[in-house]
Amino acid sequence: MATFAFTNLSKKQMKLLFFIFFSLFSLASVSAQQTDLQKDTIQTDSLRTDRIQQDSLVTVKGKATYYASKFHGRRTSNGEIFSNKKMTAAHLKLPFGTLVSVTNPENGRTVQVRVNDRGPHTKAYIIDVSQAAAKELGFYGKGVANVEISYQVARK
Repeated sequence: MATFAFTNLSKKQMKLLFFIFFSLFSLASVSAQQTDLQKDTIQTDSLRTDRIQQDSLVTVKGKATYYASKFHGRRTSNGEIFSNKKMTAAHLKLPFGTLVSVTNPENGRTVQVRVNDRGPHTKAYIIDVSQAAAKELGFYGKGVANVEISYQVARK
């Protein structure tokens, strides 16, 4: 039985093999991430959120919550000072500055918020909004609401 001995390879050849291996691994990882982004339905634990994509407009259904009062005056992930009086939101992946339309289908109210923070840090929710946005949407005091969020995606 033939065996391959790494001792016969020079340092240059070992570096080249190492580079090729990790390059292929990285490409496979990127390819898998791109495939995940094209899914129509996202399954997170026992929750299901539907994503409807038309042209560059993406709509996602799920649950929203709002910031507690203790976060007022603290820094957000993008460095701004958070205010519960402004129409802002936290989203895990959308770029800072993205304008998101949030609709409460229960009462038909819609607000536009700007992403300036990261969160929610639980898979149960798709977005955290400021208290001002929660009041406009009609779920302030309830804590949680079913919502639809819509935002534009830059096409490449």
